[in-house]
Amino acid sequence: MLPVEQQLRIIKRGVAEILPEPLLVEKLKRSVSTGVPLRVKLGLDPTAPDIHLGHTVVLRKLKQFQDLGHHIIIIIGDFTGRIGDPTGKSETRKQLTEEEIRINARTYEEQIFRILDKEKTEVVFNSSWLAPLSFADVIKLAAQYTVARMLEREDFSKRFKEGRPISIHEFFYPLMQGYDSVALKADIEFGGTDQKFNLLMGRHLQEQFGQEPQVAIMMPILEGLDGVNKMSKSLGNYIGINEPPGEIYGKAMSIPDDLMVRYYELVTDVSLEELEAIRHGLKTGGLHPRDAKMRLAHTLVRLYHGIEAADNAQAEFIRVFQQRDIPTNMPEISLPASDAPVWLPKLLVQLGLAVSNSEAKRAIQQGAVKINGEKITNVDEEVTIADGMVVQVGKRKFAKIVLSK
Repeated sequence: MLPVEQQLRIIKRGVAEILPEPLLVEKLKRSVSTGVPLRVKLGLDPTAPDIHLGHTVVLRKLKQFQDLGHHIIIIIGDFTGRIGDPTGKSETRKQLTEEEIRINARTYEEQIFRILDKEKTEVVFNSSWLAPLSFADVIKLAAQYTVARMLEREDFSKRFKEGRPISIHEFFYPLMQGYDSVALKADIEFGGTDQKFNLLMGRHLQEQFGQEPQVAIMMPILEGLDGVNKMSKSLGNYIGINEPPGEIYGKAMSIPDDLMVRYYELVTDVSLEELEAIRHGLKTGGLHPRDAKMRLAHTLVRLYHGIEAADNAQAEFIRVFQQRDIPTNMPEISLPASDAPVWLPKLLVQLGLAVSNSEAKRAIQQGAVKINGEKITNVDEEVTIADGMVVQVGKRKFAKIVLSK
Protein backbone atom coordinates (compact mmCIF):
# COMPACT_ATOMS: atom_id res chain seq x y z
CA MET A 1 0.00 0.00 0.00
CA LEU A 2 1.05 3.59 -0.62
CA PRO A 3 1.85 5.79 2.38
CA VAL A 4 -1.15 7.49 3.98
CA GLU A 5 -0.23 10.95 2.65
CA GLN A 6 -0.12 9.69 -0.96
CA GLN A 7 -3.37 7.81 -0.54
CA LEU A 8 -5.08 10.91 0.84
CA ARG A 9 -3.91 13.01 -2.11
CA ILE A 10 -5.57 10.57 -4.50
CA ILE A 11 -8.66 10.03 -2.36
CA LYS A 12 -9.40 13.74 -1.90
CA ARG A 13 -9.37 14.48 -5.65
CA GLY A 14 -12.78 15.88 -6.57
CA VAL A 15 -14.37 14.93 -3.22
CA ALA A 16 -17.09 17.26 -1.89
CA GLU A 17 -16.96 16.28 1.80
CA ILE A 18 -15.38 13.72 4.14
CA LEU A 19 -17.05 13.14 7.52
CA PRO A 20 -14.99 12.96 9.64
CA GLU A 21 -11.63 13.33 7.89
CA PRO A 22 -9.51 12.61 11.00
CA LEU A 23 -11.19 9.20 11.28
CA LEU A 24 -10.35 8.46 7.63
CA VAL A 25 -6.69 9.24 8.37
CA GLU A 26 -6.81 6.96 11.42
CA LYS A 27 -8.38 4.12 9.41
CA LEU A 28 -5.80 4.51 6.63
CA LYS A 29 -2.91 4.43 9.11
CA ARG A 30 -4.29 1.27 10.69
CA SER A 31 -4.74 -0.30 7.24
CA VAL A 32 -1.17 0.50 6.19
CA SER A 33 0.33 -0.78 9.44
CA THR A 34 -1.68 -4.05 9.47
CA GLY A 35 -1.91 -4.65 5.73
CA VAL A 36 -5.67 -5.13 6.09
CA PRO A 37 -7.62 -3.27 3.35
CA LEU A 38 -10.50 -0.99 4.27
CA ARG A 39 -14.04 -2.14 3.52
CA VAL A 40 -15.47 0.46 1.16
CA LYS A 41 -19.19 0.34 0.45
CA LEU A 42 -21.48 1.79 -2.22
CA GLY A 43 -25.17 1.03 -2.40
CA LEU A 44 -27.01 1.11 -5.73
CA ASP A 45 -30.78 0.89 -5.94
CA PRO A 46 -31.57 -0.67 -9.33
CA THR A 47 -34.18 1.94 -10.26
CA ALA A 48 -32.92 2.54 -13.81
CA PRO A 49 -31.10 0.16 -16.14
CA ASP A 50 -28.62 2.51 -17.80
CA ILE A 51 -25.59 4.21 -16.29
CA HIS A 52 -24.54 7.68 -17.45
CA LEU A 53 -21.48 9.77 -16.60
CA GLY A 54 -23.20 11.23 -13.55
CA HIS A 55 -23.29 7.75 -12.01
CA THR A 56 -19.61 7.16 -12.78
CA VAL A 57 -18.41 10.00 -10.52
CA VAL A 58 -18.67 7.72 -7.47
CA LEU A 59 -17.65 4.58 -9.38
CA ARG A 60 -14.39 6.18 -10.54
CA LYS A 61 -13.57 7.15 -6.96
CA LEU A 62 -14.19 3.54 -5.93
CA LYS A 63 -11.78 2.45 -8.68
CA GLN A 64 -9.14 4.69 -7.13
CA PHE A 65 -9.69 2.99 -3.75
CA GLN A 66 -9.50 -0.37 -5.49
CA ASP A 67 -6.19 0.55 -7.13
CA LEU A 68 -4.92 1.58 -3.68
CA GLY A 69 -5.56 -1.97 -2.48
CA HIS A 70 -8.82 -1.57 -0.58
CA HIS A 71 -11.83 -3.89 -0.69
CA ILE A 72 -14.81 -2.61 -2.68
CA ILE A 73 -18.31 -3.81 -1.86
CA ILE A 74 -21.18 -2.97 -4.20
CA ILE A 75 -24.59 -3.42 -2.64
CA ILE A 76 -27.39 -3.98 -5.11
CA GLY A 77 -30.39 -2.68 -3.19
CA ASP A 78 -32.87 -5.28 -4.32
CA PHE A 79 -34.65 -4.96 -0.97
CA THR A 80 -34.38 -1.18 -0.47
CA GLY A 81 -35.36 -0.82 -4.13
CA ARG A 82 -38.80 -2.07 -3.21
CA ILE A 83 -39.26 1.21 -1.33
CA GLY A 84 -37.19 3.55 -3.49
CA ASP A 85 -34.94 6.26 -2.07
CA PRO A 86 -37.15 9.23 -1.06
CA THR A 87 -34.19 11.63 -1.27
CA GLY A 88 -35.24 14.78 -3.11
CA LYS A 89 -38.68 13.43 -3.94
CA SER A 90 -41.81 15.52 -3.43
CA GLU A 91 -44.03 12.47 -3.29
CA THR A 92 -43.94 8.76 -2.50
CA ARG A 93 -42.08 6.79 -5.18
CA LYS A 94 -43.71 4.00 -7.10
CA GLN A 95 -42.48 0.68 -5.76
CA LEU A 96 -40.62 -1.52 -8.23
CA THR A 97 -41.71 -5.07 -8.92
CA GLU A 98 -39.31 -7.94 -8.24
CA GLU A 99 -39.02 -8.51 -11.99
CA GLU A 100 -38.07 -4.84 -12.62
CA ILE A 101 -35.50 -5.01 -9.83
CA ARG A 102 -34.00 -8.24 -11.18
CA ILE A 103 -33.64 -6.89 -14.74
CA ASN A 104 -32.20 -3.55 -13.61
CA ALA A 105 -29.81 -5.21 -11.17
CA ARG A 106 -28.39 -7.46 -13.89
CA THR A 107 -27.82 -4.44 -16.15
CA TYR A 108 -26.10 -2.55 -13.33
CA GLU A 109 -23.78 -5.48 -12.66
CA GLU A 110 -22.79 -5.59 -16.34
CA GLN A 111 -22.09 -1.87 -16.55
CA ILE A 112 -20.21 -1.23 -13.29
CA PHE A 113 -17.52 -3.69 -14.35
CA ARG A 114 -16.64 -1.42 -17.25
CA ILE A 115 -15.10 0.72 -14.50
CA LEU A 116 -14.35 -1.57 -11.55
CA ASP A 117 -12.21 -4.72 -11.59
CA LYS A 118 -14.68 -7.58 -11.43
CA GLU A 119 -12.17 -9.93 -9.80
CA LYS A 120 -11.55 -7.46 -6.96
CA THR A 121 -15.15 -6.37 -6.36
CA GLU A 122 -17.62 -8.02 -4.01
CA VAL A 123 -21.23 -7.69 -5.13
CA VAL A 124 -23.95 -8.40 -2.59
CA PHE A 125 -27.73 -8.02 -2.48
CA ASN A 126 -29.15 -6.44 0.66
CA SER A 127 -32.16 -8.74 0.65
CA SER A 128 -29.78 -11.39 2.03
CA TRP A 129 -29.73 -9.66 5.46
CA LEU A 130 -32.81 -7.42 5.33
CA ALA A 131 -35.35 -10.03 4.27
CA PRO A 132 -34.66 -12.39 7.23
CA LEU A 133 -35.25 -9.65 9.83
CA SER A 134 -38.21 -10.45 12.08
CA PHE A 135 -40.81 -7.85 12.99
CA ALA A 136 -39.18 -7.66 16.41
CA ASP A 137 -35.85 -6.90 14.68
CA VAL A 138 -37.50 -4.14 12.66
CA ILE A 139 -39.01 -2.59 15.81
CA LYS A 140 -35.58 -2.66 17.46
CA LEU A 141 -34.08 -0.97 14.39
CA ALA A 142 -36.80 1.69 14.29
CA ALA A 143 -36.23 2.43 17.98
CA GLN A 144 -32.73 3.71 17.17
CA TYR A 145 -34.05 6.94 15.60
CA THR A 146 -36.77 9.49 16.32
CA VAL A 147 -39.50 10.89 14.09
CA ALA A 148 -38.31 14.42 14.94
CA ARG A 149 -34.81 13.64 13.63
CA MET A 150 -36.26 11.97 10.55
CA LEU A 151 -38.32 15.08 9.80
CA GLU A 152 -35.14 17.14 9.81
CA ARG A 153 -34.50 15.74 6.34
CA GLU A 154 -35.19 18.50 3.84
CA ASP A 155 -37.46 16.44 1.59
CA PHE A 156 -39.52 15.02 4.46
CA SER A 157 -39.69 18.43 6.16
CA LYS A 158 -40.89 20.13 3.00
CA ARG A 159 -43.54 17.51 2.29
CA PHE A 160 -44.73 17.64 5.91
CA LYS A 161 -45.09 21.44 5.83
CA GLU A 162 -46.91 21.31 2.49
CA GLY A 163 -49.28 18.61 3.71
CA ARG A 164 -48.01 16.09 1.16
CA PRO A 165 -48.24 12.43 2.17
CA ILE A 166 -45.23 10.68 3.74
CA SER A 167 -45.72 6.96 3.98
CA ILE A 168 -44.35 5.23 7.09
CA HIS A 169 -42.34 2.82 4.95
CA GLU A 170 -40.34 5.76 3.54
CA PHE A 171 -38.88 6.37 7.01
CA PHE A 172 -37.47 2.86 6.82
CA TYR A 173 -35.36 3.58 3.74
CA PRO A 174 -32.53 5.46 5.54
CA LEU A 175 -32.74 2.93 8.40
CA MET A 176 -32.35 0.05 5.95
CA GLN A 177 -29.46 1.73 4.12
CA GLY A 178 -27.79 2.44 7.45
CA TYR A 179 -28.29 -1.17 8.52
CA ASP A 180 -26.43 -2.24 5.36
CA SER A 181 -23.32 -0.67 6.93
CA VAL A 182 -23.91 -2.61 10.15
CA ALA A 183 -24.33 -5.89 8.28
CA LEU A 184 -21.13 -5.35 6.28
CA LYS A 185 -19.05 -3.67 9.01
CA ALA A 186 -18.20 -0.93 6.51
CA ASP A 187 -15.21 1.34 7.09
CA ILE A 188 -16.24 3.83 4.43
CA GLU A 189 -19.48 4.54 2.61
CA PHE A 190 -19.77 6.53 -0.60
CA GLY A 191 -22.59 8.58 -2.01
CA GLY A 192 -23.47 11.86 -3.67
CA THR A 193 -23.90 15.04 -1.67
CA ASP A 194 -27.65 14.41 -1.75
CA GLN A 195 -27.06 11.19 0.24
CA LYS A 196 -25.59 12.86 3.33
CA PHE A 197 -28.51 12.02 5.62
CA ASN A 198 -28.48 8.36 4.60
CA LEU A 199 -24.70 8.04 4.98
CA LEU A 200 -24.74 9.60 8.44
CA MET A 201 -27.52 7.19 9.40
CA GLY A 202 -25.05 4.38 8.76
CA ARG A 203 -22.58 5.96 11.18
CA HIS A 204 -25.31 6.37 13.82
CA LEU A 205 -26.55 2.79 13.58
CA GLN A 206 -23.04 1.32 13.64
CA GLU A 207 -22.41 3.14 16.92
CA GLN A 208 -25.74 1.85 18.29
CA PHE A 209 -24.69 -1.70 17.38
CA GLY A 210 -21.27 -1.32 19.02
CA GLN A 211 -19.19 -0.90 15.85
CA GLU A 212 -16.64 1.73 14.93
CA PRO A 213 -18.58 4.19 12.73
CA GLN A 214 -17.84 4.42 9.05
CA VAL A 215 -16.43 7.46 7.27
CA ALA A 216 -18.91 9.13 4.92
CA ILE A 217 -17.37 10.36 1.68
CA MET A 218 -19.61 12.46 -0.55
CA MET A 219 -18.97 13.16 -4.21
CA PRO A 220 -20.29 16.18 -6.13
CA ILE A 221 -23.38 15.99 -8.32
CA LEU A 222 -22.28 16.26 -11.96
CA GLU A 223 -23.95 18.93 -14.06
CA GLY A 224 -25.30 17.75 -17.39
CA LEU A 225 -24.60 19.04 -20.89
CA ASP A 226 -26.79 22.10 -20.26
CA GLY A 227 -24.27 23.20 -17.62
CA VAL A 228 -27.01 23.89 -15.09
CA ASN A 229 -29.05 20.88 -14.06
CA LYS A 230 -27.96 17.55 -12.60
CA MET A 231 -27.14 15.07 -15.36
CA SER A 232 -30.34 13.15 -15.99
CA LYS A 233 -31.84 10.97 -18.70
CA SER A 234 -35.23 12.59 -18.12
CA LEU A 235 -33.73 16.02 -18.89
CA GLY A 236 -31.85 14.72 -21.93
CA ASN A 237 -28.60 16.36 -20.76
CA TYR A 238 -26.66 13.14 -20.26
CA ILE A 239 -23.91 11.03 -21.81
CA GLY A 240 -24.61 7.32 -21.40
CA ILE A 241 -21.63 4.98 -21.14
CA ASN A 242 -23.39 2.50 -23.43
CA GLU A 243 -24.04 5.03 -26.18
CA PRO A 244 -22.24 4.62 -29.54
CA PRO A 245 -18.72 6.11 -29.74
CA GLY A 246 -19.75 8.86 -32.14
CA GLU A 247 -22.63 9.90 -29.92
CA ILE A 248 -20.43 10.07 -26.81
CA TYR A 249 -17.81 12.09 -28.71
CA GLY A 250 -20.34 14.48 -30.21
CA LYS A 251 -22.12 15.05 -26.91
CA ALA A 252 -18.82 15.63 -25.11
CA MET A 253 -17.97 18.37 -27.59
CA SER A 254 -21.07 20.24 -26.41
CA ILE A 255 -19.94 20.33 -22.75
CA PRO A 256 -19.70 23.99 -21.64
CA ASP A 257 -16.10 25.24 -21.59
CA ASP A 258 -16.25 26.21 -17.92
CA LEU A 259 -17.12 22.61 -16.94
CA MET A 260 -14.29 20.89 -18.80
CA VAL A 261 -11.87 20.70 -15.87
CA ARG A 262 -14.69 19.42 -13.65
CA TYR A 263 -15.44 16.61 -16.13
CA TYR A 264 -11.74 15.76 -16.41
CA GLU A 265 -11.49 15.60 -12.62
CA LEU A 266 -14.65 13.62 -11.91
CA VAL A 267 -15.25 11.24 -14.83
CA THR A 268 -11.87 10.49 -16.45
CA ASP A 269 -8.74 8.61 -15.47
CA VAL A 270 -6.23 11.38 -16.23
CA SER A 271 -3.56 11.66 -13.54
CA LEU A 272 -3.41 14.46 -11.00
CA GLU A 273 -0.38 15.86 -12.81
CA GLU A 274 -2.19 15.83 -16.18
CA LEU A 275 -5.24 17.40 -14.57
CA GLU A 276 -3.17 20.25 -13.17
CA ALA A 277 -1.47 20.79 -16.55
CA ILE A 278 -4.87 21.00 -18.28
CA ARG A 279 -6.19 23.41 -15.66
CA HIS A 280 -3.07 25.60 -15.96
CA GLY A 281 -3.12 25.51 -19.77
CA LEU A 282 -6.74 26.61 -19.99
CA LYS A 283 -6.19 29.36 -17.43
CA THR A 284 -3.10 30.82 -19.11
CA GLY A 285 -4.27 30.32 -22.69
CA GLY A 286 -1.56 27.79 -23.46
CA LEU A 287 -4.23 25.17 -24.17
CA HIS A 288 -7.05 26.01 -26.57
CA PRO A 289 -10.50 25.06 -25.15
CA ARG A 290 -11.34 23.25 -28.40
CA ASP A 291 -8.23 21.06 -28.12
CA ALA A 292 -8.95 20.35 -24.43
CA LYS A 293 -12.51 19.38 -25.27
CA MET A 294 -11.44 17.09 -28.11
CA ARG A 295 -9.04 15.34 -25.75
CA LEU A 296 -11.85 15.02 -23.19
CA ALA A 297 -14.22 13.56 -25.80
CA HIS A 298 -11.51 11.12 -26.98
CA THR A 299 -10.80 10.08 -23.37
CA LEU A 300 -14.47 9.37 -22.63
CA VAL A 301 -14.89 7.21 -25.74
CA ARG A 302 -11.63 5.37 -24.95
CA LEU A 303 -12.80 4.55 -21.43
CA TYR A 304 -15.94 2.79 -22.61
CA HIS A 305 -15.20 1.64 -26.18
CA GLY A 306 -11.42 1.41 -26.47
CA ILE A 307 -8.68 3.40 -28.18
CA GLU A 308 -9.55 2.37 -31.76
CA ALA A 309 -13.17 3.49 -31.38
CA ALA A 310 -11.97 6.76 -29.84
CA ASP A 311 -9.61 7.42 -32.75
CA ASN A 312 -12.35 6.66 -35.27
CA ALA A 313 -14.91 8.85 -33.48
CA GLN A 314 -12.45 11.74 -33.43
CA ALA A 315 -11.57 11.34 -37.11
CA GLU A 316 -15.25 11.24 -38.02
CA PHE A 317 -15.99 14.33 -35.93
CA ILE A 318 -13.19 16.26 -37.63
CA ARG A 319 -14.39 15.16 -41.07
CA VAL A 320 -18.05 15.98 -40.45
CA PHE A 321 -17.95 19.06 -38.27
CA GLN A 322 -14.62 20.74 -38.94
CA GLN A 323 -14.48 19.93 -42.65
CA ARG A 324 -18.27 20.26 -43.10
CA ASP A 325 -18.61 16.82 -44.64
CA ILE A 326 -21.34 14.23 -44.09
CA PRO A 327 -20.78 11.07 -42.01
CA THR A 328 -19.79 7.86 -43.73
CA ASN A 329 -22.16 5.86 -41.56
CA MET A 330 -25.69 7.10 -41.01
CA PRO A 331 -29.10 5.47 -40.56
CA GLU A 332 -30.67 4.39 -43.82
CA ILE A 333 -34.44 4.73 -43.73
CA SER A 334 -36.54 2.83 -46.24
CA LEU A 335 -39.52 4.74 -47.65
CA PRO A 336 -41.91 3.73 -50.46
CA ALA A 337 -41.18 5.39 -53.81
CA SER A 338 -43.66 8.13 -54.61
CA ASP A 339 -43.97 11.10 -56.95
CA ALA A 340 -46.19 12.92 -54.46
CA PRO A 341 -44.32 15.54 -52.41
CA VAL A 342 -44.16 15.13 -48.62
CA TRP A 343 -44.59 17.97 -46.10
CA LEU A 344 -41.10 18.48 -44.67
CA PRO A 345 -42.04 18.37 -40.93
CA LYS A 346 -43.87 15.08 -41.56
CA LEU A 347 -40.82 13.71 -43.39
CA LEU A 348 -38.53 14.58 -40.47
CA VAL A 349 -40.80 12.62 -38.12
CA GLN A 350 -40.91 9.66 -40.53
CA LEU A 351 -37.11 9.62 -40.62
CA GLY A 352 -36.84 9.71 -36.82
CA LEU A 353 -35.12 13.10 -36.89
CA ALA A 354 -37.90 14.74 -34.84
CA VAL A 355 -40.41 13.33 -32.39
CA SER A 356 -43.32 15.54 -33.50
CA ASN A 357 -44.38 17.94 -36.25
CA SER A 358 -44.05 20.86 -33.85
CA GLU A 359 -40.46 19.91 -32.96
CA ALA A 360 -39.70 19.51 -36.66
CA LYS A 361 -41.12 22.97 -37.45
CA ARG A 362 -39.01 24.54 -34.71
CA ALA A 363 -35.87 22.93 -36.15
CA ILE A 364 -36.72 24.23 -39.62
CA GLN A 365 -37.38 27.75 -38.32
CA GLN A 366 -34.05 27.69 -36.47
CA GLY A 367 -32.20 26.86 -39.69
CA ALA A 368 -31.14 23.44 -38.41
CA VAL A 369 -32.53 21.40 -41.34
CA LYS A 370 -30.64 20.59 -44.53
CA ILE A 371 -31.46 18.38 -47.50
CA ASN A 372 -28.41 17.23 -49.45
CA GLY A 373 -26.49 20.04 -47.75
CA GLU A 374 -28.99 22.79 -48.64
CA LYS A 375 -30.61 24.61 -45.71
CA ILE A 376 -34.43 24.71 -45.64
CA THR A 377 -36.16 27.37 -43.54
CA ASN A 378 -39.72 27.22 -44.88
CA VAL A 379 -41.97 25.16 -42.57
CA ASP A 380 -44.46 24.71 -45.42
CA GLU A 381 -41.81 23.18 -47.69
CA GLU A 382 -42.91 20.04 -49.56
CA VAL A 383 -40.21 17.63 -50.63
CA THR A 384 -40.16 15.03 -53.38
CA ILE A 385 -38.14 12.20 -51.91
CA ALA A 386 -35.37 10.55 -53.90
CA ASP A 387 -33.16 7.52 -53.44
CA GLY A 388 -29.97 8.46 -51.56
CA MET A 389 -31.33 11.80 -50.35
CA VAL A 390 -29.53 12.92 -47.13
CA VAL A 391 -31.57 14.80 -44.56
CA GLN A 392 -29.83 16.52 -41.65
CA VAL A 393 -31.16 18.09 -38.45
CA GLY A 394 -28.66 20.00 -36.33
CA LYS A 395 -25.04 18.94 -36.19
CA ARG A 396 -25.39 15.24 -35.34
CA LYS A 397 -28.64 13.89 -36.78
CA PHE A 398 -28.47 12.46 -40.30
CA ALA A 399 -30.61 10.03 -42.29
CA LYS A 400 -30.28 8.65 -45.81
CA ILE A 401 -33.46 7.77 -47.68
CA VAL A 402 -33.55 4.41 -49.46
CA LEU A 403 -36.56 3.97 -51.73
CA SER A 404 -38.25 0.60 -51.56
CA LYS A 405 -39.68 -0.93 -54.70
